Amino acid sequence: MSQANPYQIIDPRFRPLIQPNAHLHQVATGFEWTEGPVWFADMQVLLFSDIPAERMMRLTPDRQVSTFRQPSNYSNGNTRDRQGRLVTCEHGSRSVIRTEIDGSRTVLADSFEGKRLNSPNDVVVQSNGAIWFTDPTYGILSDYEGYEAKPEQATHNVYRIDPQSGHMTAVITDFVQPNGLAFSVDESVLYVAESGASHDDTVPAVIRAFNVGADGTVSGGRVFAEIDCGIPDGMRVDHLGNVWTSAGDGVHCFAPDGTLLGKILVPEVVANLCFGGPRGNRMFITATTSVYSVGLNVRSAVPT
Repeated sequence: MSQANPYQIIDPRFRPLIQPNAHLHQVATGFEWTEGPVWFADMQVLLFSDIPAERMMRLTPDRQVSTFRQPSNYSNGNTRDRQGRLVTCEHGSRSVIRTEIDGSRTVLADSFEGKRLNSPNDVVVQSNGAIWFTDPTYGILSDYEGYEAKPEQATHNVYRIDPQSGHMTAVITDFVQPNGLAFSVDESVLYVAESGASHDDTVPAVIRAFNVGADGTVSGGRVFAEIDCGIPDGMRVDHLGNVWTSAGDGVHCFAPDGTLLGKILVPEVVANLCFGGPRGNRMFITATTSVYSVGLNVRSAVPT
């Protein structure tokens, strides 16, 4: 299936970012809830999570789909560190793990102050090797995306793992449900999605922006953008600094000043996205039961 002209141009600055003649392609389907896409440029494959099915999948440019890992411990968000290793958030083990080059598994975080994490959701690795991840409760609310359990943490935090000491710090503690996260191009700003409206419609569906110090401290927490359809989930930043975020009707693109530039309309609810493809200018979108792809005029702000 392909869809012509899936774009909604709201600000003229959106037009140079897209290819008006590029269709939105459904490149894989038949899943339960797709999440956590990550592109491996050196292998030309996309990995993504199918959370309720407890598996991770592999997708090649010629649209061949195979199982990468099963069981996956209800994996959710994925990324790569600067050594090319896969870093994954797992609901089932309530941990953040790294897959080493030899395939072995290293647990990076599974508790804080002696109590189990809630259910790590999404993760990003800074250029200095620091690992930042969110820890909402979605994976322990029921047995659908993990194992139902009572949270042990008093708050739903954003954590940072120091690249030298491995010490973990709760850097942001005032979210209802922190979700997707991404850095600005110069890593001076951290964007974090608030998706608490999924279970409480009084919570604003917003992306907040935090100033990041050289020592890993954060300050501020201003509202960067409001989502006008659905809730924000996974997000990525392109090489020009624009923020591309998931939403109920597709992918929304915000300028660095927070202006909504436009949308890529997708026929299923979007959970996450990433840049990839042979030239790095293709967006892969995980949306409910499917994965979609569309060519753009931008690429990722970070190496894939």
